[in-house]
Order: sequence, then structure tokens, then C-alpha cells
Amino acid sequence: MEHPFADLIGLHVDAAGAGHSQCTLAVADMHRNPNGVAHGAVLYALADTGMGAALFPTLDAGQICATIQITMNYFKPVAAGRVTCTTELVSRGRSVAHLESRLVADGVLVATANGNYAIVTPSPKTG
Repeated sequence: MEHPFADLIGLHVDAAGAGHSQCTLAVADMHRNPNGVAHGAVLYALADTGMGAALFPTLDAGQICATIQITMNYFKPVAAGRVTCTTELVSRGRSVAHLESRLVADGVLVATANGNYAIVTPSPKTG
């Protein structure tokens, strides 16, 4: 699946299946904040993308998903190296799903995230 934003920041979806995914990102200069560590928004994007990648294969034809809310917990700064995000689908209803992600760098848990996603079938566009 084409993902221009992920391409822009160097985020890779390494594996994705119904209810799980693994994404990675190698921290580079463009990802660092003025303190020299990966900006929190970069890690957030990694979790958000991982959650979408885990949920997408569970959708029916014509359905899409959209982030409702994500809560991030940051534990350690990441100045360099590869960050791996593993995501699991915790609960999926007809219209809302809940997912959890763990972000690890060099074997150390650096952040966790949990998120809720809307599952919708868009109406066909008219005229």
C-alpha cells in the first residue's frame, strides 16, 4: 500500500496482518528535536501507522479506519538507532477498535501507546 507520509519520514511497515503489525524507523538528523533526540511526534507517527496497519486487514471491502484518540507514554529518549513498533489489536467492534503498541530501541522499551480507531463505510460521492 502506498503511504507518502511514511515514505517522507523513512517509516517502514515491515509486517502487517489481521490484528498485528511491526514498523521500524531509523532515527536520523531530520527526526531530532533541538535537544538532539527523536521528536515525540515521530514516535507518535510510528505508533499511529502501526495501529492502522494492524487494523486495516480486518476491515471489510469498502471500509476505512480513522484515528479517534491515541495516548502515548514516553519512557526514554532516543538519540540514534532503529526504533521498532509492535502493535496488537486488543478489541474490535463493529465501529470502534482498540489497539496497543510498544516501541523499543536497542532492546529498551522507549514508549507505549494505546489508541481507538473508528471503522466506517464512507457514503458514495454524488454529482
